[in-house]
Amino acid sequence: MSSLKHSFTEQAKHATLVFEREIPSAVSEVFDAFASAKIRSEWGAPSDTAVIIYDTENFSEGGFDRYRCGSKQNPNIHGTTHYLEIIKNNRIVSTETIVMEGKRLCASLTTLELEQTGKTTRLLSTTQVASFVGDSMIKGHEDGHNSSFTNLVRYFSDRQQA
Repeated sequence: MSSLKHSFTEQAKHATLVFEREIPSAVSEVFDAFASAKIRSEWGAPSDTAVIIYDTENFSEGGFDRYRCGSKQNPNIHGTTHYLEIIKNNRIVSTETIVMEGKRLCASLTTLELEQTGKTTRLLSTTQVASFVGDSMIKGHEDGHNSSFTNLVRYFSDRQQA
């Protein structure tokens, strides 16, 4: 039996979240920005006050990453990403669980697709999320992904201007 605390007082909340971005870079460079935890930590935090710290990195089919995130002063949210399918420069399918203080907050399945469109890369990300702590986790997931993907666009825009 899992050591995580579970609360069965509330029904799980479900949502499908779809994110789309045009990224000013080649698809191979965008793929590499997902493949490397070091690069992901540069653009992945949703705000200037937040941080993502990768403790374990194994970007391969069947592999997993373990990370901590949250405020820079207290990254107390723990996540695990398992990679189900990786097709270089095309698609990444993964699951993720997020835990805080021993309580599982949510689980998700994400399909990330990349397509070269001229000089840019079209990113399409579809996440199916189950929140075990109410609607606020769904909203947080949506806001966090939107901010992170906006940061990814900015990351590549800044690199072009340098």
